[in-house]
Amino acid sequence: MSGFEGGARSGGGLAVTGNYPGRARNHAELMEDIAKALSHIPGKHRLNLHASYAITDENVDRDALAPRHFAKWVDFAKAHGLGLDFNPTYFSHPKADVATLSSYDEDIRKFWIDHGVACLKIAEYFATELDTYSLLNIWIPDGTKDTPADRQTPRKLLKDSLDAILAADYDRDKVPVSVESKVFGIGLESFTVGSHEFYMNYANRRGILCMIDNGHFHPTENVADKISSMLAFFDKVALHVTRPVRWDSDHVVLFDDEMRAIAAEIIKHGTHRVLLGLDFFDAGINRVAAWILGVRAAQKALLYAILTPHEKMAQLQRQGRQTELLVLQEELKTLPFGDVWNYFCLINNVAPESDWFADIKKYESDVLLKRS
Repeated sequence: MSGFEGGARSGGGLAVTGNYPGRARNHAELMEDIAKALSHIPGKHRLNLHASYAITDENVDRDALAPRHFAKWVDFAKAHGLGLDFNPTYFSHPKADVATLSSYDEDIRKFWIDHGVACLKIAEYFATELDTYSLLNIWIPDGTKDTPADRQTPRKLLKDSLDAILAADYDRDKVPVSVESKVFGIGLESFTVGSHEFYMNYANRRGILCMIDNGHFHPTENVADKISSMLAFFDKVALHVTRPVRWDSDHVVLFDDEMRAIAAEIIKHGTHRVLLGLDFFDAGINRVAAWILGVRAAQKALLYAILTPHEKMAQLQRQGRQTELLVLQEELKTLPFGDVWNYFCLINNVAPESDWFADIKKYESDVLLKRS
């Protein structure tokens, strides 16, 4: 995950596997790939950018990024009817090798605080230009590989750093902020500073959003079950949805049981209360196909949830009619959902099912494989 900064640094708890040919090498190629993917995805969408995808000829470090470095992304978003969300990039940088917002080094912390503040202003620029909110999501890779002697000091430093970022002057209606937890990352197996408990409490106290990434929990945890609990205390919650296999492997989203369960909770509680994004970290397959496959799978799950009679089923549960509930749940599995999905694709002028893949194979041979 190297962005446009001219290097190929990674690490910081991240592991992007695979090296499928045709990776975009610059903003023009990435935009071309995104546009191709959008041509096969029905509906309206948002694009989540990392700060490392700034477009500039300047020699500018992350603490000095400004809206002008993302003007071409705003032009692209306007041309394709997209909203833009934003992430500070707290990894793949020399000053992220040990720690970022929880660093014991005051100068390191200040650099990353300044980066966070700069990103708030960029997100505000996105929101103003595109007339829609821009979610700013903060995730840091801070932690230790082996057992730490002191867990609280890094968390106090992280709290102070986040407080400093949020003290900046920005429009809170235009820029909702979320903080994203993780159980662990590679090289951070024993201690993650930004744990779920830390961020859940911090978000609640500061009136910001808690980001739940279903790839950042134990494989046996039901992340869909967390949504109703979070929304009992928060007005909104943010989600990053991926497909974890074993631990945090971020495979491409599929129309599977977990995705359907998450989508059901989103629809039950109201789409206005959940800010949804997808994670794509698998470079072992065609990246454009992965975007299409993943987004369409999430859309299928949401459509399936919309077509499900949740209130009728909840009424059966409240009345203790468990047998009838089970009968209805089973009958739903064989209803002609696919026909509704195909119609949705057709009215949005995109090919239903896998008809789109032939065009992506042609794009791969005509464009992707010619990138050296």
